[in-house]
Order: sequence, then structure tokens, then C-alpha cells
Amino acid sequence: MTEQSMAFRRGDTIPGWLPLMLGIFTAVGPVSTDIYLPALPEMERQLHSAPGSGSITMAAWVIGLAIGQITIGPVSDRFGRRLPLLIGMIGYTIGEIGCALAPTMTIMCICRVFSALMASAGLVIPNACLRDLTEGDEASRLMSRLIVVQGVVPILAPMLGGFALKFVDWRVIFWATAVYGGLCTLMLLTVFPETLPTQERRDMRPLSIIERYIYILRTRSFITNGLVWSFLGFVTFTYLTGAPTLFEERFGMSPFHYGMLFGLFAVCMIGASAINGLVVGKVSTTHMLFSALGISLTGSILFLALAVISAVDLTAGGQLRSFFLWPLIISLVITMAPTGIIGPNSMVGILSEQSERAGSASALAGTMQYLFGAVASALFGLMSPGTAIPFAGFLVFAFCAATVFALLRPRLPSSAP
Repeated sequence: MTEQSMAFRRGDTIPGWLPLMLGIFTAVGPVSTDIYLPALPEMERQLHSAPGSGSITMAAWVIGLAIGQITIGPVSDRFGRRLPLLIGMIGYTIGEIGCALAPTMTIMCICRVFSALMASAGLVIPNACLRDLTEGDEASRLMSRLIVVQGVVPILAPMLGGFALKFVDWRVIFWATAVYGGLCTLMLLTVFPETLPTQERRDMRPLSIIERYIYILRTRSFITNGLVWSFLGFVTFTYLTGAPTLFEERFGMSPFHYGMLFGLFAVCMIGASAINGLVVGKVSTTHMLFSALGISLTGSILFLALAVISAVDLTAGGQLRSFFLWPLIISLVITMAPTGIIGPNSMVGILSEQSERAGSASALAGTMQYLFGAVASALFGLMSPGTAIPFAGFLVFAFCAATVFALLRPRLPSSAP
């Protein structure tokens, strides 16, 4: 099939399978982040590496994603969405095969960087595709569907990875992700349409790329919504860093039970995103965004209050008392669940004035979010892990900052957020 025969344009009826397919492409990143985590100890043993060295593979993955996102955006603005995404999925598949065959931890890290560079196409380009075809409430509705699909995978991935290790070698996990990449490649070759018309594509001269990013950074709608999106990354990485310490070390929760708790939080976030997709159009995206931020900020303040109270009365062994467990879980659910609404609505705002630069804008926003997340993880590592106070304090700060930047968003037409 030719690119011309596989093209969609703004105003065309969007089939229900397209957001589902975009979600599958976007989920490549979370899948490869999460699914192999239970295998790290066994990987270290088989690759004759020091205990704890497997975490380097995660650092390699994050570095690859950060570099890949900032570069793939201009590429997709120049060559369209389908071709860079196709090349990315082919490269990701090859990288995962390399991981499955890696004889040393060094080779594993090299393959992880390459896989991440290629997988970054799946994180950036689906957002740009939706911007090519829709705007305003419709974009928010479809973005919510994409996030629902994207969110299901991180819930299942660690559970499936841990379950698989009971029966097969850890290398099978990477063979499975390679098959996933191969299926994505097949979908791109057979049914996925091009969404960026040739006449709207940008050139790739280095000076032009720099000018494009400067233009994006000078756009008020990008800066304000982009900082809301970035502080969402700050929240996510704070949660990923702080929650295991709080629940496993301070409350003595087993890894299995924490995995179930992780699933609870993820289900709540996905549920909120699904609700967003159902009510957008009946309730404006602006009202949805501020309602979600208000709930999250309230939940984080409640979480901080409980953290302070629980820190006053520790057990003789320095643990938090068990009767604080469920109040802290409930307040954290209230805090985290609305992020499933904040995410799609802030991304719609990011892309609202970037019709010809959607790929670059999506890439820049993704890089910003990872940078904010990296800062959150680094700063959290400097805090005392004895109580939930640093965890809660980081969340309150992030949601306060996100709310401030949401208030600074420009007033857009009624069809936009």
C-alpha cells in the first residue's frame, strides 16, 4: 500500500481502532521499562555482574529515551509520522533481540540504549498523530483513550515478567518484547495511516531545528501546559521512588503485596483517564484540568498531614504504626488518580498551537518530563527515608507548581482546552 492510500487528514472520521493502535505503540516504552525488573537479580548472576549493577540498564534506558525523544520530533515533522515510527519499531525489535542475546552487562547496556533511542518514536509520534487529526475536546477524548491503553501495560508487565520467571529464563522476556516490536512493525506496514500531509512538513536544517524549538519555547501555551506536564513527571518519579520505600521498608509490606498496591494506583489513574474521555465535550477540558489538579492538591495536603502525624509516633523499631497504612493509601489514591485526567488535558494544551510542529513539541515536552522526573529522583535520594514526610512534601510542591502554571495558561478558543 502506498503512503497516499494510507493517509488520514483532519476532518476525516477517525476509526475506533486508531487510538487503540497508537496506545499499543506508546506502550512500548512502559513495557520495556517494567517487564524485566523482576529479572534483574538473575540477570546479574548469569552475566557475572556485581549485585545491583542491573540498575545501570535502567539508567541506560532512560538516557536513550531522553536523547531519542528530542531528536525524533523534528524527524517526524520532516518525513511524516509513519516512516519514522516504522523505523523506530524495527530498530526497537533489533535492540530487544540484542538484549536477549547479550553475553555481558556492558553489551546489555549498549543494546538498552539503542532500544530506547528507537522506542522513543513510540512515545512521541502517537501524540503528534492525534494533533494532526484533531484538536480541543476531541483531541482530549482520544488522548484519554490512548492513555488508557498505554496505562494497562505497565500494570501487567511486572506481573507477567515475575510470573514468567517461574517457568522460563530471563532472556525469554526480551524475546517477548522483540515479538511485541515485531507485531507493531507489522501493523505499521499493513494498516497504519500517514497523518501529516506532505505540504505541512518542515525541513531539517540544523538552524531550522533550533529555530523551531526556540519558537515552541516562546509559545505561552506550550510553556504553561508543558510545565504542568513536566511537574506530572516530577510527581510520577517521586511516586516510583518513594512508594516502595514507604510501603515495603516502613510498613514491612512484601514485594508481592506492594505489586498489588501498585496495580491499585495504576487502575485508579486509568479509570480517571477513561472518565475524562467520557465527559470531555460535556465538561470543558479547562474545568476537567482544574478539577483534577484541585483534587490532587487536596489529596497531597492530606497525605502530608498524615505523614507528619504518623512521624510523631513511631514504633520502638522506627517503623510507622500499622493503623496509618490505609489512611496513607487512601490519601495517596486521591492524590495520584486524577493524574489520569491532568495528563491528556495538559498534552492537548501543549500541542494546541503547534499544528506544523506537533512532533517537535511532543518530543520537547517528553524530554522536559523526563528531566523533571530525574531531578525528583535525585533530590528524593538526598532526603531521609525514615518517614513519609519527604514523599508527601515533594507531591505538595509539584501539584502547587502545576496549579500555578495551569492558571497562567492562555485563554484559547472554545474548541481548544
